[in-house]
Amino acid sequence: MAVRVQEADFDVGAELAALRGKDPQIGALASFVGLVRELNDGAGVSELTLEHYPGMTERALQAIVSEACRRWAIIDALVIHRVGRLLPTDQIVLVAVAGAHRGDAFAACQFIMDYLKTRAPFWKRELTPEGARWVAARAADDEAAERWQT
Repeated sequence: MAVRVQEADFDVGAELAALRGKDPQIGALASFVGLVRELNDGAGVSELTLEHYPGMTERALQAIVSEACRRWAIIDALVIHRVGRLLPTDQIVLVAVAGAHRGDAFAACQFIMDYLKTRAPFWKRELTPEGARWVAARAADDEAAERWQT
């Protein structure tokens, strides 16, 4: 299980190939890639800056992945989240889960992404034609995470 927070872009194909490896137990690979949109809440976005607390953010992400491993039979998982200045169409996040079966892989991937959006300490600032603004938490993200409560 790997968690990385980095400024550099990532190669989705290479990351998925490395996660898959040659493990004959893996029968499913589920992934999600998040991208910077050029429009958010009705305003154009020319850049997005992501900030985090080094160390704390990685620990929070690892805890989320560990919880996914506890809930589902997954073989491996990878979370890469970028920080720093990003432009529209840039990749922000990769969540990938390898499992024996698609159901566990899909569920764990969605769980990790839902919890990442609500529990990982990241702060987003968008640059719009009206100036810079911080991105507020969304009720829809909280609702998505709530469905995983047991």
